[in-house]
Amino acid sequence: MTNYPTPHINAKPEDFAKTVLMPGDPLRAKFMAETYLENPVLVNSVRGINGYTGMYKGKKISIMASGMGIPSIGIYANELYSVFGVENIIRVGSAGGISEKVKIRDIVIGMGACTDSNFANQFALPGTFSPIASYRLLKTFCDEAEKMGLSFHVGNILSSDVFYADTAVESATPKWAKMGVLAVEMEAAGLYMTAARLGKNALAICTVSDHLVTGEATTAQERQTTFTDMMTLALECAIKL
Repeated sequence: MTNYPTPHINAKPEDFAKTVLMPGDPLRAKFMAETYLENPVLVNSVRGINGYTGMYKGKKISIMASGMGIPSIGIYANELYSVFGVENIIRVGSAGGISEKVKIRDIVIGMGACTDSNFANQFALPGTFSPIASYRLLKTFCDEAEKMGLSFHVGNILSSDVFYADTAVESATPKWAKMGVLAVEMEAAGLYMTAARLGKNALAICTVSDHLVTGEATTAQERQTTFTDMMTLALECAIKL
């Protein structure tokens, strides 16, 4: 086992709960911790990636940012799983809608994660790996979202390595949409593959922050502080794990 602290997390295993909620944005992690957790403690701030641990309804929960992109979440998920004893990571992020079925502020729960990344090449598999969520987490979140009466969708999402594409987004979006892909983000596939490799659990839930078909969008401030339905859903499910 790798010794701690790691190059990216300056903490001890006991500093983290078994379940970590992982937004991409460090400021969203700060907002969630200070808004929802009792007595949150900052347990990591290396490279500005804030991680907090506190109590929610009597259960120890951690919230830590992942940064942007598959390489970044791959690093933090690997270290949390393999060094700090974390069992469950739930990505709590934002995504761009590419299906006409989803609307701004809807929640998308990623049953699977397509990707244009080469992240899976490291595993030297004789075929194409399909990154999927952990079923127990998926079922828990779907049941709770129904109970809460939220507007949510379950299906495939796209984890892209590219935000500013050299080719027109307009040409790629309908190709993914015709295959039933609901939304695009930048981390889930890397999280799912890392969890699979290490025998751990993972799920990505995202609020639709903008829509590539309709052109609707939310602001950076709204993405940081107003996606509270998703945050509450994640916390309510975390205490059941």
